[in-house]
Order: sequence, then C-alpha cells, then structure tokens
Amino acid sequence: MADIESTGPGLGHREISFTRTDQGRYAARNARGGELAFGSGDDTDFTPVELLLVAIAGCSAVDVDLITGKRADPTRFEVTATGTKVRDEQGNRLQDITISFTVEFPQGEAGDRAREMLPRAIEMSHDRLCTVSRTVQIGTPVTMRDTSPGVG
Repeated sequence: MADIESTGPGLGHREISFTRTDQGRYAARNARGGELAFGSGDDTDFTPVELLLVAIAGCSAVDVDLITGKRADPTRFEVTATGTKVRDEQGNRLQDITISFTVEFPQGEAGDRAREMLPRAIEMSHDRLCTVSRTVQIGTPVTMRDTSPGVG
C-alpha cells in the first residue's frame, strides 16, 4: 500500500487555507508554506475559474512531463487550458474544457521515444492519473459549511 501523507504528491488528506487581504483579493496557503494571491478578476491576479483551469492543465502537465521526460527532456513544453463559463438552470459552471499540449523533443532516438509516448501519456493522465481532472470528470460532491464562531 502507498504511503499516506498530507502534503506532496502521495495519497492522503489535502488542505489549503486562505484569508481575505482586501476587497475581492485573497491569499491562499498550503501546508508546505507556498502562497498564492487570487481575486475576483478586477486586477491581474488569477480568478478562481482561471485557477481551476490551471489546476487541471497543471496536473496533466506534470503527469505528461514526468512520463515523457523519462525518455527525453522537451525542447518546448506548452499547455493551454480553455473553457466556456456558462449560466443555466444548473447554475454557473465551465463547459467544453479543453487542455492542449504543444510539446517538442530533440532529434534522435531518445526524442523519438518521447514523441512516441506523448499521446499515450496524455491519455493516461486524462483517463487515470490526473487527480484534478478525474475529480472534475467524475463529479465529486463538494460540501460547504459555516464554521464561524457562534455558529452551530
């Protein structure tokens, strides 16, 4: 059985927290001490919807890079995530999420092996490996609760 951990790439509990830094602006923190500013879209900070696209694309990019990188380091590795925000009877959500990979490898045998593996690596990330996209695709329930003092 895999080691269970609360930080890093292994299995186990995950937790982030964030605080309001100003109107419509927030600072998220992870257990390893990383910090990320985000907001409502009134400035250059990422919005939560953009961060969802980053999370999906980033998760798959890590998978694909680790798999193909065992064969050859890419000379170009770019990923684009797109989606359309809609509002309908189900509420606000993204649809038509697409992750596009543009990856190039050096000439030679190692690069050929990496190029050959690229479509399979993308498929493996989509179908099994990427926790973020798998969570979205499967449709994991989200619980929201008020833990403010004096509530409950």
